[in-house]
Formats: sequence, C-alpha cells, structure tokens
Amino acid sequence: MNVAVGMSGGVDSSVAALLLLKAGHNVSGVLMKIWPGPDAPAAARSACYGPDEAGDIQAARDVCARLGIPLHVIDCSGSYEDLVLRYFREGYLAGTTPNPCVRCNQLVKFGILPDAARRSGLEFDRFATGHYARVEHAAALGRFLLKRAVDIRKDQSYFLYRLSQAQLATVLFPLGELAKSRVRTIAREEGLPVHDRKESQDFYGGDLGDILGRDGREGDIVDRDGRVLGRHRGVAGYTIGQRKGLGIASLVPLYVVGIDAGTNRLVVGPENETFRRACMVLECVWGPYDDLPAPAEVRVKVRSGGRFVPATISPLDGGRTRVDFAEPVASVAPGQSAVFYDGETVVGGGIIETAD
Repeated sequence: MNVAVGMSGGVDSSVAALLLLKAGHNVSGVLMKIWPGPDAPAAARSACYGPDEAGDIQAARDVCARLGIPLHVIDCSGSYEDLVLRYFREGYLAGTTPNPCVRCNQLVKFGILPDAARRSGLEFDRFATGHYARVEHAAALGRFLLKRAVDIRKDQSYFLYRLSQAQLATVLFPLGELAKSRVRTIAREEGLPVHDRKESQDFYGGDLGDILGRDGREGDIVDRDGRVLGRHRGVAGYTIGQRKGLGIASLVPLYVVGIDAGTNRLVVGPENETFRRACMVLECVWGPYDDLPAPAEVRVKVRSGGRFVPATISPLDGGRTRVDFAEPVASVAPGQSAVFYDGETVVGGGIIETAD
C-alpha cells in the first residue's frame, strides 16, 4: 500500500514512518511548510509554528534519508495564514480563546496538505501521522470512529475530533497502540537521529502578541459589580481563568471570569466565580451519527489538558448542543472546544459559545 506520512521533524512522525516501512508499505514523507519566513533561531519553547521551521525541515530530511524514503515539502503557509492564523486573531480580538491546533488538523494538516501532495503528483492510498489516537470502523454503524490512544497521557483525540468521515476513512495512526516511552526506545534502537529531540509544547513558541498584534486598546478591569480595579493592555491578551499578569493588588487571588470585547472590559473575581454548571456549544460534529438524536450521558473535556467531567448533552436547533455538567467546571472558555466521549470513543464535540 502507498502511504504518505505527515512528517514534522519530531520523533513521533519519524517512528510512524519507520513502522509503516517495516510493515511493508511504500512510504513517502510529506511536510507542510507553514512559516512564511524569514528563518531565525529556535524560541524558548519548542512549537510547531515559528521562525525555526528550517530546523524541523532539516530534521525530517535527515530521518527520511536514514529510512531511504523521499520527502516532499509542501508550502502551506498561505492556507495556514488564511484558515488558522486569521481565525486565531479574530477569535482573541472578539474575546474568545480559539484552539488553533483543532482547526489546523481539520483544515490544513488532514485537508490542504494531503490534497496538495496529490496535486503535486504524489500517489498514495492512505495518509498517516504520528498522532496518538486510534480509528476503528464500526460495521454496524457503517462509520469510522475516532478513539483515544492507549497511552492516555499522550492521547491527542481532543485535537482530532473535527476530522470528517472521509478523513477518518483514509487516515492511519501507527502510534495509537504504543506508549510514548516505547516510541522513544524504537527511535533510539533504530538509530533515528531525532530519538532524543524535544517535542513541541505549544503551537507558537514566542509571544502571542507577535501573531495577535498590539492594538494598544487599554481598558478597565472590573469586578462583577462593575467596580474598576485596574487597567488591562487589550482583551486579546487574556483568557478565561487567567490569574497571572492582571496587575491587581487584592486580598484574595483574582481570575478572569469574563471578557467583554464590545465594551473592552475584563471582568475578574475570586476562584469560585470561575466555575460553571453548563455551556452552549455550536458547530457540532459527531462520530457515530450525523446529528445527536437525543440527550446522552457522556464525559466531556473543555480544554485539551482538562479533566474528564460527566455531563448530559442535549441537541438544539441549528447544530448547537447544550452541555450540563454533573459538577461545576472551572474556566470554561468560549472559543475552546468541548469534546464528548463515551468510554474510549469520541462521540463528537463543538466550539464553546457561552457558559453559565
């Protein structure tokens, strides 16, 4: 089988390519170039988007040379700007907290990249990545289901929940059954030059102000009663649940509990005011069915690093869903994704619109 592997220059995609090659497949590497330039040294935090991209490309070239497979570098920087960065900027300026990785996976990494690779003349049957997740075909449903990885600590199904049935039907996740420690061991034993390379910790390693811009629109920081407590440096620099960087002296720690982009105000309060019992979710997508047919009991995550919380999800008109948490949940941020699980299976998810 001909398989194109989305390479990143990291250990995970490199081992994914290695395992597919050992399984007897005809493997080619494809790498999406998303930084428009110029190049620069690495930032303090390793990230998937930044001026040190040339180092990632070279690392991928070294791995592909070691494996004896070709590497095709596809310039996706224009699409990434239009589909991901613009969405990211507009969301923050509107007072929400968008997740760029969720959007990138759906539209660019599993969309633009393989499509562009095919248009360039590369022929392949499946597209693989080094993500920690699994896909199974449910014959009774006639659908492909996204599932959590065996290594729960590295599971990335949250970031992949928006993949369509067409995308899931042709994707391979060779690392879904492996622990991260085993992946590192395989890379070392096979002499891959990236076996000890650090992994990306964020989507951008520098100051987010570089991407969001610095509009200088200062405004008031207020409490629930509207009492002015301080000044902020622009609502785009804050997120729900944030405590650090507020510059407010208080007897108790204060957190961002609301962002009103219309009035250019931040609302802050004590920790107990960060908790919510429900949220409204829009732009929902579903795994086992086209639309949620009836209320269902699930476990939900409202942030990639958040905990699972039991909840009831109920369908509403217009592709929206109400989520009622079984217990209060802190820092439910509009713009982030709420992802629903039934055991190991991703039931669906959507973008948080409001929380109450």
